[in-house]
Amino acid sequence: MPMIRGIERKCLEMIKQSAKDMHPREFLALLSTGNRKDVISELVLIPRMMYGKRQATFNIYMVPFDRRIVGTVHSHPSGIPKPSEGDMHTFMKYGKVHIIIGYPYEDDSWRAYDYNGKEIDMEVIE
Repeated sequence: MPMIRGIERKCLEMIKQSAKDMHPREFLALLSTGNRKDVISELVLIPRMMYGKRQATFNIYMVPFDRRIVGTVHSHPSGIPKPSEGDMHTFMKYGKVHIIIGYPYEDDSWRAYDYNGKEIDMEVIE
């Protein structure tokens, strides 16, 4: 699987708007590279996802087998885009790139992490 170098601006805008729409509950989706192998360009929503004020979850059995899915994105209504212990467990299980966006869900309030929870640079591609 190639290294993920960035995220398309339109996908980031969709993440920001989805997080705002779900606030004060957490937003959760999967990240996909779509037709581009090294750039996140799509969100994948899973049927029966559960969105709560402190966590959002999904049933792994509802996730399609698709090699373009590279990780997860979720919001932190608290405004702190750092992974919790629960986030770390998710990171290790579901892909290699994970994004957390914190309130107020703007360009400067998100961070990307690898599956070990180490912050990584993620280019926004226009």
